[in-house]
Amino acid sequence: MAFYSPDAAMRAILEDHLHSLELQGRPGLASQVSITWLRYQRSLIGAAEASDSLRPWLEPVAGATWDGSTARYPASVVKLFYLAATEAWLQRQLLEDGPELRRAMADMIRDSSNDATAVLVDWLTGTTSGPDLPERPLRAWIEARQLVNQWYAAQGWPEFEGCNVCQKTWGDGPYGRERQFYGPELENRNRLSTDATARLLHVIMAGALVSPPACTRMRELLSRSLDSELRAADPENQVDGFIGAGLPASARLWSKAGWMSQARHDAAYVEIEGRAPFLLVIFSEGAERAADEKLLPELSWLLSEACSAS
Repeated sequence: MAFYSPDAAMRAILEDHLHSLELQGRPGLASQVSITWLRYQRSLIGAAEASDSLRPWLEPVAGATWDGSTARYPASVVKLFYLAATEAWLQRQLLEDGPELRRAMADMIRDSSNDATAVLVDWLTGTTSGPDLPERPLRAWIEARQLVNQWYAAQGWPEFEGCNVCQKTWGDGPYGRERQFYGPELENRNRLSTDATARLLHVIMAGALVSPPACTRMRELLSRSLDSELRAADPENQVDGFIGAGLPASARLWSKAGWMSQARHDAAYVEIEGRAPFLLVIFSEGAERAADEKLLPELSWLLSEACSAS
């Protein structure tokens, strides 16, 4: 069952804004983006913990999507999925908690560190990078690297169908057995849809994945400051050029961005006084969109304006 209820008015707003942005000098924009936009009647934070029954927050919320089921290369947004898997492994005592593990989790989300992500993928799957492997050892290695995919598939989320979260993130690219694992045509790259990403962020914000304390820890890592001085001191703040840059300074933001030469993405939950809380996931693809620092802030501002509290 879908976790959001399609809202015709929201869909019309989303379509109108995309059309306008396309006419303003972004030809082909509609085919280059996927968007999932959800609007809440009240704060989602800890909603599953506060309810006597889980039903109120599980009922579909109003939402609209544009190509939201299409799986695209997620860049560093995949790190959100590795964060949740790490908390799940800790809950099941498959990993030993400690300062180094927590440091890697923090660096992966707050600073989007590829090194930290690589370490966590190794710890989650019991694998390591290295030179090419012969066929039989490679098969065993690949099987282990599917553990995170298997855990998400077990959640029973229809949005996860067609997605793939088994690869590390790279600066220059994979080598050795990691390159073998990608496949000759890179067909085994990570893949995520905005719908799947929205569902994961939704349950984290609600406190409904793994455990309430685990969700609290994840929310703390995802929290972003909109303070202009702090942003200026950190050029890779995951706000400027992304959803947060289109929000008023008083907004509260939890997010995970992804950016590389062919993609500019963001996944965010936002609360602004006087407006309905909303969750917004935007994936944009292609070299032109990757270099476009204004698209995500413009969409964020336009859609936040449409979230007037009722």
